[in-house]
Amino acid sequence: MKICVPATSANLGPGFDTLGVALKLKNCVDIKPSKFFSVSIKGEGADNPKMKGNNLFINIFNEHYRSIIGKNSSGKFKFTFYNNIPMSRGLGSSSAVIVSALASACEAAGVSAVKRRILNHALLHEPHPDNIAPATMGGFTVSILEKQKVFTQKKKVPPYLKALVVIPNQTISTSQSRTTLPKVYSKEKSVFNLSHASFLTAAFFNEDWELLRLASKDKFHQKQRMRNLPELFTVQKIALDYGALMSTLSGSGSTFFNLLYKEDVMPLKTKFETLFPNYTIRVLDFDNEGLQILR
Repeated sequence: MKICVPATSANLGPGFDTLGVALKLKNCVDIKPSKFFSVSIKGEGADNPKMKGNNLFINIFNEHYRSIIGKNSSGKFKFTFYNNIPMSRGLGSSSAVIVSALASACEAAGVSAVKRRILNHALLHEPHPDNIAPATMGGFTVSILEKQKVFTQKKKVPPYLKALVVIPNQTISTSQSRTTLPKVYSKEKSVFNLSHASFLTAAFFNEDWELLRLASKDKFHQKQRMRNLPELFTVQKIALDYGALMSTLSGSGSTFFNLLYKEDVMPLKTKFETLFPNYTIRVLDFDNEGLQILR
């Protein structure tokens, strides 16, 4: 079987740890029964020998597989990973690994990988639902946590919208990035982000795209994180000048996410390629399916 999970862009400005959207850039893993355990990696991480021996996917897979089959059970499988999501760039690579590992363990153990269950299990490995929700469900998602469960609402993103992602060659650690954020926020900033995240959610569900530029403003995290790579301020300004409906830091960065109408994408892509020749500039469709299991 083959398990595929899309990349994601989280926060979307004011929706800190809450909002996310899935992108058609996928990590896939082929799983086959085998006499011997083996791991093969193609794409991202293929040149890192440590990933074969200390692989997050394998650790979660084994733990979940044994919880279903029995603690003393161990299946032998051949895993071939096709990694397309850049690592440590704010595009949800870790969440894709977590979701695919849990789904793979279920299917390998003969249990159907129900998306709602996968999402709640993923919470044990990733405490925030902003990436794991769109990775599992696809589309635009808004999520809350209640009694260690994830409750998510999903909206499909229409095909006339495109994502243009600007991927710097510099990584940013999510855990380290969080240390730059304030421990306490004022009531004014809290109300600002609460109102803008609510307004952005309503704009997505009502398909009122012209309001996203206003709705995507943030006072919680973006500026602090963008200071780690000041060029991102230029990226955001240019994107908005060229008609982006919204331009936000993707997760904790370093990638910047831009949402545009299809017809407005190429002029901005060309501009970015000229100004940032060392960055990767990609135009992506939105992924409305999320986790996919192919047999």
